[in-house]
Amino acid sequence: MIWYILIIGILLPQSLAHPGFFTSIGQMTDLIHTEKDLVTSLKDYIKAEEDKLEQIKKWAEKLDRLTSTATKDPEGFVGHPVNAFKLMKRLNTEWSELENLVLKDMSDGFISNLTIQRQYFPNDEDQVGAAKALLRLQDTYNLDTDTISKGNLPGVKHKSFLTAEDCFELGKVAYTEADYYHTELWMEQALRQLDEGEISTIDKVSVLDYLSYAVYQQGDLDKALVLTKKLLELDPEHQRANGNLKYFEYIMAKEKDVNKSASDDRSDQKTTPKKKGVAVDYLPERQKYEMLCRGEGIKMTPRRQKKLFCRYHDGNRNPKFILAPAKQEDEWDKPRIIRFHDIISDAEIEIVKDLAKPRLRRATISNPITGDLETVHYRISKSAWLSGYENPVVSRINMRIQDLTGLDVSTAEELQVANYGVGGQYEPHFDFARKDEPDAFKELGTGNRIATWLFYMSDVSAGGATVFPEVGASVWPKKGTAVFWYNLFASGEGDYSTRHAACPVLVGNKWVSNKWLHERGQEFRRPCTLSELE
Repeated sequence: MIWYILIIGILLPQSLAHPGFFTSIGQMTDLIHTEKDLVTSLKDYIKAEEDKLEQIKKWAEKLDRLTSTATKDPEGFVGHPVNAFKLMKRLNTEWSELENLVLKDMSDGFISNLTIQRQYFPNDEDQVGAAKALLRLQDTYNLDTDTISKGNLPGVKHKSFLTAEDCFELGKVAYTEADYYHTELWMEQALRQLDEGEISTIDKVSVLDYLSYAVYQQGDLDKALVLTKKLLELDPEHQRANGNLKYFEYIMAKEKDVNKSASDDRSDQKTTPKKKGVAVDYLPERQKYEMLCRGEGIKMTPRRQKKLFCRYHDGNRNPKFILAPAKQEDEWDKPRIIRFHDIISDAEIEIVKDLAKPRLRRATISNPITGDLETVHYRISKSAWLSGYENPVVSRINMRIQDLTGLDVSTAEELQVANYGVGGQYEPHFDFARKDEPDAFKELGTGNRIATWLFYMSDVSAGGATVFPEVGASVWPKKGTAVFWYNLFASGEGDYSTRHAACPVLVGNKWVSNKWLHERGQEFRRPCTLSELE
């Protein structure tokens, strides 16, 4: 029996250098202005067409009145020499002018503008990336399809709805990834909206075609059979559905025969595909990570909470902070995570963002084997690097980090600025190089990453927390603050409890900047200890 499979093609990006709009909210705002410009151009085109039609309408009305009069007494009308002359003139000249007006293309300006702007348009990669981001948010924040479709997300300012066609497209993206779990969810949502009477360009037959196959792939043969019969009620001649119906009935009949003849200990065996659900995950702490992103599963006990304090910090009597000490708050005890409040001003944030925006590129990670930088699906953001020598604000920020941490920033990496896009995230990772990655920072020649300083340069309406799955900690973004932690113990051994992640941004725009400080230059600022884990 041949199984008919519907194949959906996704065009590959034409250029590897494509900007990848979906990875940065900051750059997606440019698309809003592009679309606004196109709408203005479109309205100008509509106005030009309306003016053209108005001219044609007036000419038609004038000729209608004239011909109505002339046809009542044709001989008498053309007997007047002026009327005879004007008739010759109209038919020989004016109708040609009208023809030219009718044929005149008023769309040149709009098409020219559209052609110019099209080179900056998102491509298939962006559309698929944005769709996958919605699916990722759905899973991370336990959102049902109806909630997303109706736009009922926390902290939204501009509510938006998904049409049945939008839901259908999300289901198709999942289908092309062989993600039949999400295919089923979104095809069912599309079907519900169509059943509720929504007018759409898609039909129930197309939705049921995908849905029945997705359900079958997950092992629910009974439901797949019901959906296929429902499809055939709408389109009895549907070739693939008729083939599938015969196949399903054949499989079910075969199951009955097997169950009837098999012994008791084998009576529950089936030949249908095993129930798949969500695909097997490559990330072992996925459940813990996503719970922390939702603010669940935090492991701070009241007893430990009592030992966390707020204080004023003068950077070990640093002259810059004696009269205006920094506000410091303990976020976590082990590993020790400290938050500095009001540590970067709004003006400084805007300068840093303005410097970074033209340079934003898809964020990369260092390949642990080759040491090369590469983009990966589990880091969805864009980043730029800023040097202290190119702007006094960046230099001042670097010195502030040195003054407050007591660590030498001369061997640190440049300030990295990141902007997270739709569903932007960075799944659990270590900032430091493990023992099986001896060449991770070899080119820098400054040793391992001893510590991380992370500025939050925006508030986030929903989502976007920094979480530490190993210890059950969640740190939430707050504009103008920064968090700091050591990646290495004083002995130089890696602190594996610092494995952390940037949760997907559910609603809003997340800007951060970070400074990775390295071992070299810290020999006397943070001396080694005799114990490995201190």
